[in-house]
Amino acid sequence: MKLRAALMGAVAVLGIAPAAFAERGTDGEVKLTFPQAVSIMNPYLSGGTKDIYASSMVLEPLAGLDPNGVLIPKLVTEIPTLENGGISEDRTSITWKLLPDLKWSDGTPVTADDAVFTWQYCTHPEGGCSQATKYEGVASVEAVDPQTIKVTFNGPKANPYTAFVSALSPVLQKAQFEACLGAAAPTCTDANNMPIGTGPFKVTGFTVNDTVTLAANENYRDPAKPAFATAVIKGGGDAEGSARAVMETGEFDYAWNTQIPPDTQASMLAAGKGQFVVAFGTLVERLETNTTDPDPALPEGERSTAKHPHPILSDIKVRTALSKAIDRSILVEVGYGAGGKPTCNVIPGPEGWASDNEGCIAQDMEGAKALLDEAGWKDSDGDGVRDKDGKKLKLLYQTTVNPIRQDFQALIKDWWTELGVEVELKAIDPGVFFGGDPGSPDTFQKFYADIEMYANNSESPDPESYLGQYQCKNAPTPETQWQGENINRFCNPEYDALYATMATTTDIAARQEIAKKLNDMVTKDSMIVIPLVHRGTLSAHSNTLGGVQINAWDSEMWNVADWFRVK
Repeated sequence: MKLRAALMGAVAVLGIAPAAFAERGTDGEVKLTFPQAVSIMNPYLSGGTKDIYASSMVLEPLAGLDPNGVLIPKLVTEIPTLENGGISEDRTSITWKLLPDLKWSDGTPVTADDAVFTWQYCTHPEGGCSQATKYEGVASVEAVDPQTIKVTFNGPKANPYTAFVSALSPVLQKAQFEACLGAAAPTCTDANNMPIGTGPFKVTGFTVNDTVTLAANENYRDPAKPAFATAVIKGGGDAEGSARAVMETGEFDYAWNTQIPPDTQASMLAAGKGQFVVAFGTLVERLETNTTDPDPALPEGERSTAKHPHPILSDIKVRTALSKAIDRSILVEVGYGAGGKPTCNVIPGPEGWASDNEGCIAQDMEGAKALLDEAGWKDSDGDGVRDKDGKKLKLLYQTTVNPIRQDFQALIKDWWTELGVEVELKAIDPGVFFGGDPGSPDTFQKFYADIEMYANNSESPDPESYLGQYQCKNAPTPETQWQGENINRFCNPEYDALYATMATTTDIAARQEIAKKLNDMVTKDSMIVIPLVHRGTLSAHSNTLGGVQINAWDSEMWNVADWFRVK
């Protein structure tokens, strides 16, 4: 806890660093390294954090969140509230006012029509929008006038700050994307890879799963920003290599997602070239169980869909046994040290929103074995692998290439092997895994495996939008180009009904209780999701890069316009 407090204190100190520049483009180039290469610059067509963060340097929402989770205006004059009249008294609408003279990077004006189009783009029934829950409950978006956007909801909306808020929900330029509605969305390669935006940078070059080059946006609303004339995001490799490129060789200025063990962090710090920064939000490393059958023998288009329930993992006793066999405290010790803690929740915080669910923390191998016995899975031929009705208890467990995740895979495989499960491990290039390419068999949305592991989090302290991902309708399918946030294909009408109640509940205490129940429905009540570690967001930056403020609630590049070269 002392280390965590110290790290957070360092973040706070960084937060007061002044923007030591007064003229756009005078600080040369800023170089970023992502261990997960960027696959697309349109966050509506990717659930990958690396794509969302990279695109946030170019595409912006109406409002974002600061490192404290507080709403801040981006493209608007102020945050609408009940007090200033921006939210209607009956809570059925919210009205945003665009900044005057706001321009796209191509010099054309930003208008309310662009926001209207963005809503139409993401809610198109054939579009497969990755961020569909951001527009949950929106009945209409209208341009009251060129500068005024009115979002009307289906009923009273307790949390109206979903559509057009955070890096997950930016505004697209209608002129660039209007031919890309519905099924045409993934075919618009130029628009998806080189979007025209309002952010401090514009894309000048893009190589899929490799490099993004950017230049300062000459039409950015603050004439003194950004300080850097150009930027480059180099992707690929691994987290340790990215961290070393900042902390030891000095080749790069910023390394996102330096998910490396604590002892490795300590040795890199000794080089004196950079520092690690961490922020705690709701990021949870977890196992996702596939409720559908990924058998490659099934016809393409039916594999990993609701047409075929999973022959093993459809049984809650099996899912629960897999969870009981895991020692989460060892995972934390090996992977994160003071930068993580065991958790049984997908919503581990903030305080008040987190369930008291702690039943999974202590490993219970004997209890796990007893559950499999009850489920009829027994080692009938003495080979150490349980079987039932002639079928072996064998699972394919996939994740991304990352040293900590491979350590986790090895440990969990050992525990599951002791349990009587045959485990096949697979490690996929993170640029591919999180890339969202509908033609790839290895994306986390397509889920052509039995178990997969990654981290996910709520982008807001109020987790309503995040919890909406588990609704039946959000399962990725061929019809949605395999886009969708309900990775498990979990479908429970009771969950959907309770989520709908949350969307119209305004009392905070009541909302918190509903959030806890929803959390429990996908964790301890069903074990559809098997949470492992509540971990901090850890990245690294050079000592010569100023203005960095790590942010667990929005893109880490949320204030890239304020970054500068320390002289």
